[in-house]
Amino acid sequence: MAKANILNILRSKSSVFTFKELLLATTEAKPLLLKRRLSYYIKKGELYHIRRGLYAKDKNYDKLELATKIFTPSYVSFETVLIEAGVVFQHYSTIFVATYQTKEIVCDGQAYSFKKIKDTILTNNAGIEQRDYYFIASKERAFLDILYLNKGYHFDNLSPLDFDKVFALLPIYNNQRMVKKVHTYFKDFQANRALL
Repeated sequence: MAKANILNILRSKSSVFTFKELLLATTEAKPLLLKRRLSYYIKKGELYHIRRGLYAKDKNYDKLELATKIFTPSYVSFETVLIEAGVVFQHYSTIFVATYQTKEIVCDGQAYSFKKIKDTILTNNAGIEQRDYYFIASKERAFLDILYLNKGYHFDNLSPLDFDKVFALLPIYNNQRMVKKVHTYFKDFQANRALL
């Protein structure tokens, strides 16, 4: 029965699986037996071992999904989101993730930068979207996450941001320094827009 359950999991749309997810989804009562079964699938090429406790269907797994499964709870944020939104122009190959600890990891050739965010912020879902099988910050939330950890940060282009959303999210940080900084960025943004 466990064999059939593992094959069903591998047919799911998710591309990355933790050992715990596999254990819970199968009827395998003993973790050691499941490890042996997983080793069998890895040898057969039906499963790809990424790192300890993390598996994928193959080498073409979603790296953002993996990023949020290395440490949980977590969500993709910071420069990874702001580059895609056009707020930051400099390219980073590193994937940036908000979680409960700060750590740099290179996994399967991809660099991941985990940044510690206070628990009350990390577990607040405001401005967090679910994309397929992982969570990602909105551009406004990613902007605030960067300001939370960096006193002085240069943003290349603030026009993609919806400042109404920025101000709505600001209270979850409970940080007066950030409030002042956001107001400064907003005034500069308005002044630059008036010049155009």
